[in-house]
Amino acid sequence: MKKIFFALSLLLCFSNTSNAQQTVGLFLNDQNAFNGYTLVSPDYYTSTYLIDNCGNVVNEWASSLTPGLTSILLENGNLLRAARTNTSTFGAGGTGGKIEILDWNSTVVWEYEYSSSDFHQHHDVQYMPNGNILILAWEKINLSDVLAEGRNPNTIANEFWSEKIVELQPIGADSASVVWEWRVWDHLIQDFDSAKNNYGVVSDHPELLDLNFVIPGAPGPGSGLTDWLHCNSIDYNEDLDQILISCHNFSELWVIDHSTTTAEAASHSGGNSGKGGDILYRWGNPQAYDRGTANDQILYLQHDARWIDKGLPDEDKIMIYNNGLGRPAGAFSSIEVIECPVDSQGNYLNPGLNAYAPAQAYWNYTAPNPTDFYSPNVSGSQRLANGNTLITEGASGHIFEVDSAGTLVWDYINPVSTTGPVQQGGIPVINELFKATRYAPDYAG
Repeated sequence: MKKIFFALSLLLCFSNTSNAQQTVGLFLNDQNAFNGYTLVSPDYYTSTYLIDNCGNVVNEWASSLTPGLTSILLENGNLLRAARTNTSTFGAGGTGGKIEILDWNSTVVWEYEYSSSDFHQHHDVQYMPNGNILILAWEKINLSDVLAEGRNPNTIANEFWSEKIVELQPIGADSASVVWEWRVWDHLIQDFDSAKNNYGVVSDHPELLDLNFVIPGAPGPGSGLTDWLHCNSIDYNEDLDQILISCHNFSELWVIDHSTTTAEAASHSGGNSGKGGDILYRWGNPQAYDRGTANDQILYLQHDARWIDKGLPDEDKIMIYNNGLGRPAGAFSSIEVIECPVDSQGNYLNPGLNAYAPAQAYWNYTAPNPTDFYSPNVSGSQRLANGNTLITEGASGHIFEVDSAGTLVWDYINPVSTTGPVQQGGIPVINELFKATRYAPDYAG
């Protein structure tokens, strides 16, 4: 980690002589907090900050564009970020359109716009060990094609967006090559129109996605009918060569095979799994594949599904920020950690006629008073090396850290609003965060 400190601070380590009532910044830095550097990228401001545990600014990356939405500190000290471009075509939450890499001094060393009238990058990107970049992208589908695949015409708005994942190989300073692609549209089933080729019994095919599954009143354009899926995070597991996807509008996470060719990814065979681009594992809401009821649903419009890195407590398990929007038990968020059931060969266990296991989380965090912790949108979580968990309660710009028992050990309110950092005592207007990430002092970056 580059040890370059600036005099500028985001007003976080305050003296006791301050007369202003504290409204932002650092509220707690307990000795049991994991020491490191936290990357903070306010959703509606153009700068990204790296701060230490006292809130001192280690570095600031300045851009001309607001995030779209994620930012990642690379091991060479550069910043990989998705950026929001002006678009009238894909105007939904999480919109991006551009990926850029900035060096430590904010010089753009690579940039690439992945946006057109037919597709658009959004929400999340993932840096791969080979230097390629995985991105989430909306894909506009012609309404005639949507009907031809068996969508119920009563659940079609003026437009219809599906999802795809694209792997980009950066070239030069402003170009890239698409070296791999996976499309939701190649893995559909429906039980509405028996005249269509993809007609079938949804519950018999959990490896496919029900074209007519809709959560009534889902957020987004067309009440969720335009932005059908609204996937909001991707993660890559090099050991498994698999991709983990958070599908917001299904309240599910999905795992797919990345070892396929693009042609195999469009099919139902090939790759290490032998299943092509079909869903290998899914979890969170078995209603999405007709193997459960509302009582079986665990995730509620979640964000930030990630494998816990090797070497960390609960390695290889999956952590999810469960937003809790629409949760019958009340409006509160939770962090869920699950252990995917696999056989001796590492293959996901076939659930037979049941929903995918587990029936409950391996580990769960809620606030002592559950409704005190709630963000209806954005947000994320991260397992740290000492077993603590860093949590971003994104809608309120709140980042906090709890130990394994749920005790608060670090507490921080993002002071950066739409016009920059506010003065102490002021209330930031729209200080939302997609997620924050903490890096250890020995991180190569």
